[in-house]
Amino acid sequence: MHPVDIAALLLRAVLGITMLTHGWNHAFGGGKIAGTTRWFASIGMRPAWVHAYVATLTEIGSGVLLLLGLLTPLAAAGVLGTMLVALVTAHLKNGFFIFRPGQGYEYVLMICVVAVALAGMGGGWLSLDHAAGYPISGWAAYAVCVGAGGIGAALTLLTSWRPASPVTESAAAEPTAAA
Repeated sequence: MHPVDIAALLLRAVLGITMLTHGWNHAFGGGKIAGTTRWFASIGMRPAWVHAYVATLTEIGSGVLLLLGLLTPLAAAGVLGTMLVALVTAHLKNGFFIFRPGQGYEYVLMICVVAVALAGMGGGWLSLDHAAGYPISGWAAYAVCVGAGGIGAALTLLTSWRPASPVTESAAAEPTAAA
């Protein structure tokens, strides 16, 4: 087995487990899907319940596909798409470092880069992609991942992200004369 195959396995495992557990937490953790829906609404995603379900299912599905090494570039595209939306809607405004209030984008950026790199590497020898004779890697895999993930994220943001304007937020924070 080549060292790149071991690297692909390690990256698929860590990214797959991360996405699977992240999606699982959206569905079954703390606030469950209702809490995830409220969070999506709070960051301006409309309709929030649709995005809560789509993001949750994409994260779980991509995680499972990555763990199996099945359709690796497409699974990486699912990761990239959801994380690009998270980057823009929730993390970019908070700066780079994750320890900043509101959490910066360093972690989400790292997940995006790992997803794209993994897509280009392919699933490796220990993957269902390889077993099925579908070891897509290289430029075609990059194109699938960046194309599907990037276009999906862009369409999601353009059609569904309606963040509150700073004027609306400051007006909501000021007490009214009747109060």
